[in-house]
Amino acid sequence: MPVTCFIRYQIDPFQRAAFVAYAEAWGRIIPRCGGALIGYFVPSEGTNDIAWGLIGFDSLAAYERYRATLRADAEGRANFERAQAQRFILREERTWLEGVAGTLNRAAEVTP
Repeated sequence: MPVTCFIRYQIDPFQRAAFVAYAEAWGRIIPRCGGALIGYFVPSEGTNDIAWGLIGFDSLAAYERYRATLRADAEGRANFERAQAQRFILREERTWLEGVAGTLNRAAEVTP
């Protein structure tokens, strides 16, 4: 994937289950709208209020098409609205990343 949208969430740690349900809904919505969902990640140990989502796109133009499709998606709008109503996301930051050639999906080399 040429570009990846890296989303850092500060979540209410007492509403972790609500965030998990929100992320699971994106598992259906994002691919349908044209994004390549890499995954959502919630705290397991350590800091209990930071979660991440990663979505890949072929280009920033593909992201813009995705956004337009997402705005028209009823389930996507409902998921955003639920997050706003329940307030389990306290803060959200987006960063755009490019993968470094030779490092993506690289398996361990086996020495004979």
